[in-house]
Amino acid sequence: MEKSNEKTYSRYRPARRALLFWTIFIGIGAVAGSSVMLIDPSGGMMGMDAMLPYFQKLPFAEIVFQDYVFSGISLLIVNGISNLTAAALLIANKRIGAVLGGVFGITLMLWICIQFYMFPLNFMSTAYFIFGFIQAITGYMTVVFYDQEHFTVSESDYPNIGSDPTKLVVYFSRMGYTKKKALEAADRTGAEIYEVRAAERTSGTLGFWWCGRYGMHRWAMPIEDIGVQLEKYDHVTVCSPVWVFNLCAPMREFCKKASGRIRSADYILVHHQKSLYANAADEMDRLLGLKDTPAVSVCCREGRYLKQVRIR
Repeated sequence: MEKSNEKTYSRYRPARRALLFWTIFIGIGAVAGSSVMLIDPSGGMMGMDAMLPYFQKLPFAEIVFQDYVFSGISLLIVNGISNLTAAALLIANKRIGAVLGGVFGITLMLWICIQFYMFPLNFMSTAYFIFGFIQAITGYMTVVFYDQEHFTVSESDYPNIGSDPTKLVVYFSRMGYTKKKALEAADRTGAEIYEVRAAERTSGTLGFWWCGRYGMHRWAMPIEDIGVQLEKYDHVTVCSPVWVFNLCAPMREFCKKASGRIRSADYILVHHQKSLYANAADEMDRLLGLKDTPAVSVCCREGRYLKQVRIR
């Protein structure tokens, strides 16, 4: 689904705070643990001296695992400095901080997998494996939300819009991805542009789930009154996102209200998955009273347009 340019609620900020917690928590814990290992390489301070024999399963054990020096240095670098570096980048609001935070969650899981191989199953290792999994998922979500909220599009970048008053581009967009394709189409043809506005909440996390509900049931969502005279245009380009494998709810309502009022059209469908969604074009034809309307399918993920295919 998509995002409007009205950023009334941020999903990135709470995800970033959660990831920041995990990077600091894991980082500080790793620094503390490695410090004790380096202060007392025998492991006595941590009550781990009896666990050294388990390290003999690992390669080069007779060289690097006779005490906890190598383990302490490895822990410091792999889980300590790495996570604190990611935390610093997150505090600076850098995208790379979110990427690294997620990667270091995977690193932690791999670290714990080595412990699963060496030691009997225990609570501490299991807990930290779960922590690493949560950190990795949180990192992925933070990157996705960052990309979504830093995607921008401005009508002023398309100076040819409106130069041909016989053509119109109509669009609905939550995330801005369909809006960009609509602006590009209007700039290319000189068409005027009109945005369909939903009468219900579509922005933010609650809006996402509310739109998903409409999408699953294939309901039409109430929209504001259509503010253009569709009958006066020779050609109308209808741009719509795909929700839950079908035409989005506000555009379904628009097509119902515009039935019989559009003489000639083409469609642009923007979606996350790799399917072509010809079914959405078929539904628009049925609702608008048209037949075999030309349509283009555009796969887009977090603002990156991956593939564009003409389906008719």
